[in-house]
Amino acid sequence: MHNIVTQLQASFPIKDLGNIHYFLGLEVKRDNFVLHLSQSKYALDLLKKNNMTGAKACSSPASATVKLSKSDGTLFPDPSEYRSIVGALQYLTWTRPDICYAVNQVCQFMQNPTTTHFEAFKRILRYNKSTIEYGIKFTKGSSFLLGFSDADWAGSIDDRRSTGGYCIFLGDNPISWSSRKKSTVARSSTEAEYMTLAHSAAELVWVCFILNDLHFPLPVVPRLGCDNISSISLASNPI
Repeated sequence: MHNIVTQLQASFPIKDLGNIHYFLGLEVKRDNFVLHLSQSKYALDLLKKNNMTGAKACSSPASATVKLSKSDGTLFPDPSEYRSIVGALQYLTWTRPDICYAVNQVCQFMQNPTTTHFEAFKRILRYNKSTIEYGIKFTKGSSFLLGFSDADWAGSIDDRRSTGGYCIFLGDNPISWSSRKKSTVARSSTEAEYMTLAHSAAELVWVCFILNDLHFPLPVVPRLGCDNISSISLASNPI
């Protein structure tokens, strides 16, 4: 660490401020060999900004049975306000992988938001209220790189496009995650899962390049998990 700071000081006017505690809304706490990252204050500020500090807490960020559509509800009176508050919620996903899917859902209706979409946004805030201290914990341990990939099929009511996601772990520590709607329509569940599997593999390769640049060799070949037998068979076929 000292060598890196010395090299940077040779090219840039920088100053070592010591251990980080708070930076751009991210709270960093150390406990022996454990590093905790959270955005508790930022999440609380979001609740205050939207007058929801007294709202009833919720046990999940999104409903498992309700699918949002652009035709649901009536038009939201101020679309720019909706874009602003949902955009602020996106920043919270930096330390909250558990809300990535729900945030991705409400972000799909930025152009013409409705009252139903706003209710879905408020549900995420209600869930954040009950999990205000949630964050990410980094611990020492294995340097094994492992990824998990999953996708639905034709999950969008409006255009039948799928939503896929992945989460990559270095040992027990999550280091990269994503939930994103596909740009094309998959003609089968196998194709939907395979598309997400390919994006997840690309992310794994990128992480490997980053670790290689940091002179951090991996002890074994990374692994990528998927729960769709057909897409696994497709990926195993070299042709």
